[in-house]
Amino acid sequence: MKKIINFTKMHGVGNDYIYIDCFKEQFTKSDAEKYSRFLSDRHFGIGSDGIILILPSEKSDARMRMFNIDGSEGEMCGNALRCVAKYLYENNIAHKNPLHIETGRGVLEVKLVIDHNDEMTECTVDMDYPILEGLIIPTTIDKNPVINHPIEIDGKMYEFTAVSMGNPHAVLYVSNLDKFDVKNIGRKIENHKYFPNKVNVEFVEIISKNEVKQRTWERGSGETLGCGTGASAVCVAGVLTGRTGNSIIISLRGGILKINYLNNKVFMTGGANYSFKGSVIIDDILV
Repeated sequence: MKKIINFTKMHGVGNDYIYIDCFKEQFTKSDAEKYSRFLSDRHFGIGSDGIILILPSEKSDARMRMFNIDGSEGEMCGNALRCVAKYLYENNIAHKNPLHIETGRGVLEVKLVIDHNDEMTECTVDMDYPILEGLIIPTTIDKNPVINHPIEIDGKMYEFTAVSMGNPHAVLYVSNLDKFDVKNIGRKIENHKYFPNKVNVEFVEIISKNEVKQRTWERGSGETLGCGTGASAVCVAGVLTGRTGNSIIISLRGGILKINYLNNKVFMTGGANYSFKGSVIIDDILV
C-alpha cells in the first residue's frame, strides 16, 4: 500500500522538522509513529529531527504534536512551536496576534513580530513555569530543585541540574564545548537510571553572565542543531546555580536564541524559517 504525504519542511535555529498540516491532510499519531524514522532519514527520506503535526484544537488556535526520529512522542519543542506559529499566521489558519497553541505542556501564548510583508520575522513564546521538583520532572531524585547533582559516566563524575519545560532536561556545564564528546556522553545520560522517561541533555559552556554556548543531545533523535526547551532549561539552570543572570543570549549550533527568566516564567525569542514544501510517496513495503 502506498501513501501520499504533503509536507512543509521548516526549522528554528537549525532544529528541523517535517510539518504536516492536519487541517488539510489525513495523518494520524499512528502514522507519525510508523513513518517517522523513514521520513526523517537524511539519506533515504526527507531528512529531519522528526515530525510535527499541526492539528485543530478545541481550546486554542491550533494544536501541535511532535514525534522524534524513533517514532516516540515528545511533550514539547520550543523551536517547532515558533515554526507552527509562523505557519498558522502566514497560511491564514489563524491570522491573529498573539496566537495560542495547544502543546503537551498546555496552551502557550506566542507573540509575533510582523514585517511590512505581513510575515512573521520572529516571535516570543511564553514557555510557562519551569518544573523543578525532581520526581515530577521526572527523575528518581526526591529533591526540589535538583541542582549540581553528581552522575558517573564511564568512570568520570559530572554534575547536572534538572529542569522540565514540559519535557525533561539535564543541564551540564563543561569546558571546551566544541571538542566535548556529546554523542557518547549524551546517549548514556539520556538512558541513565536517574531518568525514567529518558532525558534531553544540554551541554553548556559559559561565555559570560549574559551569554553561553549550548549543544543538545535530544532523546529519541540524537544531537540537534538547536533546542528551544533546552535553551529555556539552560537559562533556568544558570539562575539556579548562580552561573548566569536571568536574561541570556544562547549560541546554539544552528543560531541564536534569547531567553528571559522573569517572575518565575520563561520567555523564548527567536525566528522560524521555511526550507521547502513537497510531497512524498511512501510504500509500506519499504518502511
